[in-house]
Amino acid sequence: MLNYEVEPQVLKPFVPDGTELDDWQSKTYVSVVGFLFQDTRVFGIPIPLHTNFEEVNLRFYVRRQAEEGWRRGVVFIRELVPRALIAWAARALYGEKYRSVPMAHRCPEAEPPDAAAFSVSYSWVDDGVPGEVRVAVEGVASALVVGSEEEFVTEHYWGYTKRTDGSTLEYRVLHPRWNVWRVSRSHFEGNVARLYGKEFEKPLSGEPRSAFLAQGSRVSVYRGLPLGESRRRRR
Repeated sequence: MLNYEVEPQVLKPFVPDGTELDDWQSKTYVSVVGFLFQDTRVFGIPIPLHTNFEEVNLRFYVRRQAEEGWRRGVVFIRELVPRALIAWAARALYGEKYRSVPMAHRCPEAEPPDAAAFSVSYSWVDDGVPGEVRVAVEGVASALVVGSEEEFVTEHYWGYTKRTDGSTLEYRVLHPRWNVWRVSRSHFEGNVARLYGKEFEKPLSGEPRSAFLAQGSRVSVYRGLPLGESRRRRR
């Protein structure tokens, strides 16, 4: 997870109706996130040749006031995956902005040891232009500290999609709290203007404000509901 500070006005056109920008210590972030899906199932069913695959996305953070309090969530600017069927299904089910491109990854074959130095990378080729996100870490993964930047970036359990008709889709994402490694070195490259839009070229051109690697876990993504319908069903 490579995290870049961005001016709020850059993100406001992308904020779904019914939500507002979320920030950490008055700083608004976008994050370039790479991860590996493993043993993926759709409605409990594994799809042959589509259970293990990479994804790289650019996301930012929003919140919504619900009856039980604030719901903190993420909004995706763009998601890259290696298979066209995955991209099609994500667009159809969640209205997300997926694109299929050739992708690869490099990471430890087994669970990283308690004390080690290793690196993780995700790479792709989009319209002939290579891209990569890469981190190197040392030492051990640590539990999240309450109120920390790592907690802010990882502890968002809702997804929000701004649909073409102007409505908002809300879906729940469940996973345990992740341990994280602080990153000693990070690298990101790609055609930012083509992938995300020219407004993100400047924010993503320099060094990230922070970077870390999350240990990961099983994750459940629930069916999305239009925000108005979601509210009615809860009453």
